Amino acid sequence: MLSGPARALLLPGLVILLIAAVPLSLSVGMIQIDWPRIGDDDTASIALLQLRLPRVLLAVLIGAVMAQTGAVAQALFRNPLAEPGLIGVSAGAALAAALVHTALVGASAVAVLPPSLLLPIAAFAGGLAAAFVVLRLARRDGQTDMTTMLLAGTAINAFVAAIVGLLSARADDAGLRGFTLWMYGNLGRAGWNEIAVAAPLLLAVGLWLPREARGLDALLLGDAEAQHLGIDVERLKRRLLIAVVLATGAAVSLAGVIGFVGLVVPHAIRLLAGPGHRLLMPASALLGAILLTLADTVARTAAAPAEWPVGALTSALGAPFFLALLLRMRTRIGLP
Repeated sequence: MLSGPARALLLPGLVILLIAAVPLSLSVGMIQIDWPRIGDDDTASIALLQLRLPRVLLAVLIGAVMAQTGAVAQALFRNPLAEPGLIGVSAGAALAAALVHTALVGASAVAVLPPSLLLPIAAFAGGLAAAFVVLRLARRDGQTDMTTMLLAGTAINAFVAAIVGLLSARADDAGLRGFTLWMYGNLGRAGWNEIAVAAPLLLAVGLWLPREARGLDALLLGDAEAQHLGIDVERLKRRLLIAVVLATGAAVSLAGVIGFVGLVVPHAIRLLAGPGHRLLMPASALLGAILLTLADTVARTAAAPAEWPVGALTSALGAPFFLALLLRMRTRIGLP
């Protein structure tokens, strides 16, 4: 863990890294950006303003909010292996996307909407619907039982995975390829229209969540202890869960399923700065933005003109980290 002076430099250091990562991501690609001559090169200007800039902005927003919601999920469940996908948002969005790719595209009922618009709308609605089912199952006697929510989310995720598998089996090659690329995360659909729709919600959640740092710290002590500290635990849980559901639904609907950012980033910050959410939340947001921006840069340039799914890259980083956490916790959870 960092010492006191080093902890004070953590946020400025992450800000500097993000400021460096953004122009780096904007510069590299099939079309090289010559910054001093950007106004004289129409092709480079179009590539920068219409393709790369909205994509990088979306990566920053989604990476930041996914990391924050991961930290919130871990505090709510008091489980270091928790992430937003546990409450069914990603699974519900995946089911809706599978329906769009395999069954609904071209149907007369939705022919008025282009697939580029239909997919994010359907994914957002599917994510909210699945989360609503999980939240409803977790309510008992006016209280939200987090253990029940975890079990219900696991069941919903398993059920949806089975339905998605059945839908994939009947998909044509184009539909299956489109759904597979979406499932593993892709920021290639990012445009100014998506920014206009997603940015207000993601910004609102991202700026509001750090204000709940005191309540999140109290939740780590337990519900009874938080209540004694003057925290309205039930109202706090509802606020946080709504924020997590909305932000995760918006992120997944636009970029697909990008795994492990919400798991890896908060833990990396805890290892550096400790568990206090006053520093954890903004630092997680910055590191999440940096991680997803750089991962997306690698995804679109490493095999150009082909593109790797960015979710595969983040999972390749997150899976070993997840296994390391399990090894550290095995005595605590009873593994041999």
